[in-house]
Amino acid sequence: MPATLKRNGQVVVTPRALERQALHELDDGRLVLEHLSGDHQAFGTLVDRYQTRLLNFINRTIGDRERAEDLVQEVFIRVFRHLHRFDQTKKFSTWIYTIASNLAKNELRRPLQFEDTTARPDDLYRKRFLKEAVDQCVDQLPTHHRAVFVLRELEGKSYAEIADITGCNLGTVKSRLNRARNSFAQLIGPLLE
Repeated sequence: MPATLKRNGQVVVTPRALERQALHELDDGRLVLEHLSGDHQAFGTLVDRYQTRLLNFINRTIGDRERAEDLVQEVFIRVFRHLHRFDQTKKFSTWIYTIASNLAKNELRRPLQFEDTTARPDDLYRKRFLKEAVDQCVDQLPTHHRAVFVLRELEGKSYAEIADITGCNLGTVKSRLNRARNSFAQLIGPLLE
């Protein structure tokens, strides 16, 4: 909804608000072109569109929300610096998720020890318990299984998009996803009994 002003008791939509609304209606590829043509609000629209999704993806991948927030900022810094290299024949979402996935993988390779934030007792809110149980089980999956599981089951990406993001062939994605689903089912089962 565009920003409005009140003048003489009437609501007036500002030109800038109309520009912002028009940007939000553009597809990703067009926003990239607008940014490269000098419209810096277009990049802000891309940030608005992907920030929360990338934060959820990275957080589920590495299990550390604060660090995930930092990595999302790094994703957008890299996208901003290299947007001129983006291949317009590809999907922007696949490109940005690939960058996020690579940063998350690098983070997991670091010898960090994470606190177990899922061990908080909370018998008042079943929904919170379920979320914690899912997060705990996802965290226990091997890294390569976790990535495909999060992308498919929690982010809703297609197999082809997952293959592009992870750099694996389609058969490997399907195999890893099958193993990840089986492992996840075995891990979550006892927690739900």
